[in-house]
Amino acid sequence: MTIEIKMLTLGPVATHCYLVADTDTKEALVIDPVDSAPLIHKTAQDAGWQIKLILATHAHFDHILASKELKERTDAPFWLHPDGIPLLESLPQQGLMFFGREFPEAAAPDRLLTTEQEAIELGAIKLETLYTPGHAPGHISFYMPAGGIVFSGDCLFAGSIGRTDLPGGDYDVLMRSIFEKLLPLGDNVRVLPGHMDVTTIGRERASNEFIRSYTYTAE
Repeated sequence: MTIEIKMLTLGPVATHCYLVADTDTKEALVIDPVDSAPLIHKTAQDAGWQIKLILATHAHFDHILASKELKERTDAPFWLHPDGIPLLESLPQQGLMFFGREFPEAAAPDRLLTTEQEAIELGAIKLETLYTPGHAPGHISFYMPAGGIVFSGDCLFAGSIGRTDLPGGDYDVLMRSIFEKLLPLGDNVRVLPGHMDVTTIGRERASNEFIRSYTYTAE
């Protein structure tokens, strides 16, 4: 049993798209269909993988631009959290807001991920959903216990955190997500974020100034 991960950095703001595959069954899932659906699809095909599932950490434009075309190319279902639906449906308007031109419509979701620590399985790939809002409504991180990996989207970065100045952002909610959902995963867990470098929970606990300076009070 071997799990392989390919990271593609795509789109206008250099966002990471992750292909996660079971190399025995050749089944793969996509975390954040960022942009360039043909390239994502070709990368999977070149590896001999079939994309069977598309997941989104959240519905900001740079994480879902390829969602509709990739779904059409692969017939793979598209899943995200229900709180992300308004953002998902506003994808054309997000293009106008940031770039002065409309983006194409996003894929319609086939399933809404509503349960904390919901299990997602595809072959040997086993993920758990972690509800981590604050950067965007309905933000989810995907934890893979067997590999000691969390796909953190735009919640936690190497030396930084997700921005909270966009509609629906909330700094205190984001920090609680980090302290309550990500830091308890353990220092050895690798963080594969939506932008910038791969890091670890331990490195961020020790050196991330946003974490070091935040006064967290458990409720």
